[in-house]
Amino acid sequence: MSAIKETIDIDRSPEDVYAYVTDPSHLPEWQESAISAHQVGEIPIGVGSRVAVTRRVGRREFPMTMEVTEFDPPRSWSMRGVDGPVRGKVHGTIEALGDGSSSRLTLDLDFESHGMGKVLVPMVIRPHARKEMPRNEAALKTLLEQGTT
Repeated sequence: MSAIKETIDIDRSPEDVYAYVTDPSHLPEWQESAISAHQVGEIPIGVGSRVAVTRRVGRREFPMTMEVTEFDPPRSWSMRGVDGPVRGKVHGTIEALGDGSSSRLTLDLDFESHGMGKVLVPMVIRPHARKEMPRNEAALKTLLEQGTT
């Protein structure tokens, strides 16, 4: 099955959008299923750094560790899951719009499954993510455009 792809225009600069979406502490603010997220270790966020994320899908919580595999401010980043039965792979790109004061954010999300994840991904995780991603991007847009960040 193909990756889930969503795009949204945000009335904030690419630098502002990039700084917000790549800061793990903000994930629970704009992603419905993220109940906690924090950087692992002391190295600054960049290629090779890791983020511990706990997500809730239904009544179940899924802890996972994500590793940054691409970090090109303010244009793109990628992360991949390194543990657990469901391992997300996310790639984000940000394009400047107009005079550079607005941005177009595109998120691509896919999953790799192991063990019980082979059943969870097609039946639970992927359908849940398809419904959640547009709401997440809308929440991100609202947060950034209201200037509360």
